[in-house]
Amino acid sequence: MNSNNYKDTLHEEDVAAIIIEPVLSEGGYCPAPPEFLKQVRDFAHYKDALMICDEGIASGFPLSAVATRREIADACDPGMLGGTYAGNALSCAAAVEMQKVIQEEGMVENSRVMGERLRDNLRNIQSSAVSKGLIGDVRGLGLMMGLKFAKEAEPGIKAKISQAALDEGLLLLGCSTYEVVRFAPALVNITAEDIDKGTDMLERALRSI
Repeated sequence: MNSNNYKDTLHEEDVAAIIIEPVLSEGGYCPAPPEFLKQVRDFAHYKDALMICDEGIASGFPLSAVATRREIADACDPGMLGGTYAGNALSCAAAVEMQKVIQEEGMVENSRVMGERLRDNLRNIQSSAVSKGLIGDVRGLGLMMGLKFAKEAEPGIKAKISQAALDEGLLLLGCSTYEVVRFAPALVNITAEDIDKGTDMLERALRSI
């Protein structure tokens, strides 16, 4: 992080917090490098500002929560941290159960292992003739994996590939205005067979266009 850019852009004494999304979702599954996050944290500490990380917690249910140090929470009056999604009983119950399932079923470790398999499969496709040079990058974290199409690909390639994949039985998630498609399989009980089946579908979709 360049402190000179910070000084040129902002009045340092007015900055209360730095807000960052550790993995850009609509940006195309771009994970922030750990070293960069460490630099942001150190920089925020140096400037006596908060570092705020934004991520979801309830598997799609409308819910928000704030976790922070006691001295920060104690500085807030009751009600100051309220919001549109606060206090939804169903969402709270879903979040609690989600946390239990994640721990009991080892989903974090399975996501890591299956995510590595998904990444390897996609990179094998990227380097093969079947990709036709269309795949510019494979990126993501765990089972959140994105394919960025090369600059040389024809306009609208995202929609074309998504439809071809759907014809094969594979539902991909688009990405805002970027030429990126995202893989976001369910974490529950996903297996190596599921990963291989999905990437085989993608390979057939690429062959068909």
